[in-house]
Amino acid sequence: MDLLDVFGLRGKNVLVTGAGSGMGKAAARLLTELGANVYATVRRKPVDFAVTKQIPCDLGSQAGVDTMLAQTPDELDAIYICHGISNTQGNRNAMQVQLTNFYSFKYITEQLLPRIADNGSVTFISSDGGKAWRENIAACREIIGCKTWESASAWYEAHPDKTAGGYVFAKQCQHVYVMDMCQNEAFISRKIRINAIAPGMTKTGLTDDFNASICGDAEKGQAILEKLFLAPWNGRWASAEEMGYPMAAVGSHLFSYMSGQILYIDYGTASTWEMDELTKS
Repeated sequence: MDLLDVFGLRGKNVLVTGAGSGMGKAAARLLTELGANVYATVRRKPVDFAVTKQIPCDLGSQAGVDTMLAQTPDELDAIYICHGISNTQGNRNAMQVQLTNFYSFKYITEQLLPRIADNGSVTFISSDGGKAWRENIAACREIIGCKTWESASAWYEAHPDKTAGGYVFAKQCQHVYVMDMCQNEAFISRKIRINAIAPGMTKTGLTDDFNASICGDAEKGQAILEKLFLAPWNGRWASAEEMGYPMAAVGSHLFSYMSGQILYIDYGTASTWEMDELTKS
């Protein structure tokens, strides 16, 4: 059996957002090696390997997203939505975090859904930071229900308590969206799968930004995060490939019967949290 046939992406059109660095870049590179025609969005710098097309754009605004969509092929087999930004100190760009890290994911998915082939796939990069989605499910569903970029922006402005949650609330919304949409008529009628990976501590080009968002200092922030997430199991940071490669696989035919799932890739951190919560006295 040819391994490329198992993945089922040879000669297929796929979109990878955030392909210029980190997990998105790792996924895009693997997808090219699997024979896919990769349309890669980039923001800060171009990818350094051959893809079918590079699309420079900023996915934090509707205009930027629409520019990207206009350069995306009319037929797609899979989309991998990997872009994102970190919080800044004091959440000064909280609105931008929400629009970039969640609403653009929803907007891109729903704009491209008619172009995705039957039995195709949508895969998000989320985070284990979104694990407490149950606490905010009502608010998540409200923003999911916003039909336009303008109405979403208005909702965020009217709910500063949620936008102040920055990155975490956006990831919670991603989790709820994946689970809500997996058997939604628009997806299930054409057997289009939707899943997300939820990475744990991963070294990427944004690592210093994320670390600094904790307390304003990247080095101190890293120490805080390592004490919280890595020290309990004497763990290590993951590489971008350890997230990008599974993501590429999830959107392939290898996972043709999986939809609506949040795949935690965090060396058991989320499972440990779950068990602690269930067994605490």
